[in-house]
Amino acid sequence: MIFVDTSAFLAVLNASDEHHQVARDYWVTAVQDQEALVCSNYVLLETFALIQNRLGMSIVNRFQNDVLPVMRIEWIDETLHRAGVAALLAANRRNLSLVDCISFEVARRQGIREVFTFDGHFREQGFICKPQ
Repeated sequence: MIFVDTSAFLAVLNASDEHHQVARDYWVTAVQDQEALVCSNYVLLETFALIQNRLGMSIVNRFQNDVLPVMRIEWIDETLHRAGVAALLAANRRNLSLVDCISFEVARRQGIREVFTFDGHFREQGFICKPQ
């Protein structure tokens, strides 16, 4: 299983992103290899908002219709939300997001070690970041 972060979705969808080509290549390979791709509904919320704001509704539609069908979504309940908030407050870091903290928790609880991301916070947390 591979957890997919917002930064990966944005890189795949945004042709002007500095990581676009490597992200797109990795995405195509992961889908062709039928990797189990996982994200949370919090990652989706963050991704939808950023795509809508930065790239427009046509890309939101592409995300919804072409990307999400191959994803397994982990829905955040109150327990996971509280664990993420506790981790965020304990970290006491301005540039670390609640979505990141919840993503770490989801991945750990699912036994996921690999993350498709360009966000260095995952490496700091001991995850294997893909593509390398």
